[in-house]
Amino acid sequence: MSELTHPAVRESRRSQLHGLRERIPLRSLFRSHLAGSGPTWIPLVLVLGAIVAVSYADHLVVPLSLIYLCILPIVVGATFLRRAISYGLTTVCVLLHDYYSPKGVNLGLRIFHNLTAMLCFALVVYVIRRYMEQREALATTVRQQRDDLLRDVELAAQVQRLFLPSAKPAIPGLEIAGMMHPARGVGGDYYDYFPVDARTTQIVVADVAGKGVPAALLMSATAAAMRFGANHDRNMLEQVKRLNTGILLASDDERYVTLLIAEIDTHRRMIRYVNCGHNPALLFRASTGTLTRLNSSCPPLGLSAEEICELASAELSPGDVLVFYTDGVTEAENRLDEEFGMERLSAAVRSGSSLSAEDLMSSIYNAAADFCGDDFNDDVTILVVKCDFDGSSTPSS
Repeated sequence: MSELTHPAVRESRRSQLHGLRERIPLRSLFRSHLAGSGPTWIPLVLVLGAIVAVSYADHLVVPLSLIYLCILPIVVGATFLRRAISYGLTTVCVLLHDYYSPKGVNLGLRIFHNLTAMLCFALVVYVIRRYMEQREALATTVRQQRDDLLRDVELAAQVQRLFLPSAKPAIPGLEIAGMMHPARGVGGDYYDYFPVDARTTQIVVADVAGKGVPAALLMSATAAAMRFGANHDRNMLEQVKRLNTGILLASDDERYVTLLIAEIDTHRRMIRYVNCGHNPALLFRASTGTLTRLNSSCPPLGLSAEEICELASAELSPGDVLVFYTDGVTEAENRLDEEFGMERLSAAVRSGSSLSAEDLMSSIYNAAADFCGDDFNDDVTILVVKCDFDGSSTPSS
């Protein structure tokens, strides 16, 4: 059967085996974490060359012993080579020194001198290797902690996604699409939408100050409180008041939450909202092509116990588009440190107003991502609501 093998294949196999025979002995001399990376011959040549050079110089300089200059190559060897090889080099250095030493020296003095040098070299190797082992152990611990942290962050991200809508809502008269893109594994943005009754839908968009795990924890508490409040109280002002009290108790002075909560009544064709220091939502009027801002009416939550808010409202018409977002969109920066800003966001809303809610949401995100090179400094949340009260709004893609 071996004769049936193509000659080129046999030659390739011989080359591979020859290469393995050349590599394995050389790499086996090195520490395990260095055996598979980089050119292995460089430190080995440096160590052996230095030892030979010192031994030859020691032979030339007869009146003075230069054996302790071998400490440098021994230190390099202890850093890169395996334990047995490192200690073996100390013996090589002493034997070479003894070989090139003047023959007239007293035998007892030579033995004492060689043993002293060997003990000194062995101590140096021991100290260096202990340091390297501790460093490797520390690096291994750091890697394990990093991996554990990444797993914990991924788990936290999965938990956080449970607070976000998992499916498109089947709400008559409204087309809704939303997304949240955290700047890190987890984020401080939150959005939600859910029917309150047969004709009313509540919309929530919130942004916790900061990023990462601390912001995500406060966001999770905010999301749970909003869900609980929506199921037990229809008064948005009371919801905001209770939420403000809870955030004051649960966070420090540096943490606060901007929130925009709204209710869309498809029967009365009206939106009622409370904006607590959040970015103004955009209302695109299909009949006139104009944009209206749903501005803030009170400070962010968690800053003061006395939260005085106002309830605002606006009429809606078929074809109108509502765009809710967080500052991660408008504050996205390009290489010139220019922000995406309200003007670019408004232009994206106008140009995509005829798209479906899903496509308009993607269009806004892509416009901001292209502007900043897909390098967002903050969490990004976009929520689009299209009004199709009587079916007159026909989205196009």
